[in-house]
Amino acid sequence: MASPKKLSAGAIAALVGDLMDMDGGGPFDGDIEVRPYVFGQNDTTVLGDYYALQMVNERFCRLARNVFLPMLRMQPRVSSFPPELRSFEDYRSSQDNFVSITNSRIDELRGSQLVVIPPTFISLLTDAYYGGSIRSIKATRTEFTASESRVIEIISGRLNDALQLAWRDLVALTFAVASHEENMQFAAFVDGEDMVVVCSFMVQLPGADPASFDVIYPLQTLKPIATQLRSRMQSDFVDDDHTWRNRLERAILEIPLQVSARLCEPEIPLRQLLQLRSGDVVPVMLNDTIEVLIEGKHLFTGQAGNQGGQSALRVLGRATNGKDK
Repeated sequence: MASPKKLSAGAIAALVGDLMDMDGGGPFDGDIEVRPYVFGQNDTTVLGDYYALQMVNERFCRLARNVFLPMLRMQPRVSSFPPELRSFEDYRSSQDNFVSITNSRIDELRGSQLVVIPPTFISLLTDAYYGGSIRSIKATRTEFTASESRVIEIISGRLNDALQLAWRDLVALTFAVASHEENMQFAAFVDGEDMVVVCSFMVQLPGADPASFDVIYPLQTLKPIATQLRSRMQSDFVDDDHTWRNRLERAILEIPLQVSARLCEPEIPLRQLLQLRSGDVVPVMLNDTIEVLIEGKHLFTGQAGNQGGQSALRVLGRATNGKDK
C-alpha cells in the first residue's frame, strides 16, 4: 500500500488541475462547502518539541522489527514520522472506515491508546504468516476473517510489549489491550473535538509497497508527563541485560590460563652456580605445601601427589597477600 504521507499520481494531477482553473475563478464561483480554519487553533507547542516522544518512537522502531519477524520471516526496516497534533475527528475523517483498531489501557496515566492498522497490511501479514509470499493484497471487505483476527491479536499484544519497552527509559508504562474494533466511526476513544497525538510508522517490505500503521495518544493522557516529554535528559534507569551478561561470562570463562607449581626456591652462591655440571646435585628443602601460580601469580597453595598413576596437585587453599586463606 502507498504511504499516507505521500500524494498519489492521481491526487497530484487533480491538485494541479484545480490550481490551473483558479485563473478564471474555477470551482470556487459556485456553492461549495468550506470548513473555517483559525491559525493557531492546532497549537503544536503544547508538548514542546516532542523530543522525548521522538526518542521513544525511534526506540520503538527498533523493537517493532522483531514484532513482524514471525509473520514476514524477515526483519523489515521500520521508520517513524514526526508526531502530529490533530483533533480526533480530523484524524478519523482522513481514514477509511474499515481498519483494525486496538484500544489499550494505560493505567499509570489513567488513559488509553489506539493502534490503527490498515486492512491491506493485516491481509499481507496473514498471508505471509501462513506461508504465502510478501505481496500487496487489494480487497474490498467490511470484516476480518478468523485468521486475520488472530493475527491482529498477536500483533497488537507484541506491539504493546514493544511500546512498553520503548517507554521504559522515560517513564514506566503498561499497555493492556481493552478492545478491538473494525469501524473507525464506532471507535470509542475520545470526543471528536479532543486533540490527539498521532505517531505514524512505515514498514519497508521487499518487493511490495511500504505499509504503515499509527499509534495514537490522547493529548489529555500525555499532559501529566509533559515535563518528561520536553526533556532531553535520559532516565538513569538501566535494566540488566542477562543475555549480554551470560555471553560475556561464558567468553571470560573460556580464556586459557597457564598453571604452574613452585616446589621450592633454593639459594646457592654464584661461584657454585658457575661450577655446576651435568649430574651435580643441589640440596633443597621441600615444604609440606607448594605454591600454585596462575599466569605467574601466587594465588593458591597445594600439595604434590599422584592420581591414577600420574603426578597430580591437590589445591589446599587460596593465598592472598602472601598468606594462605
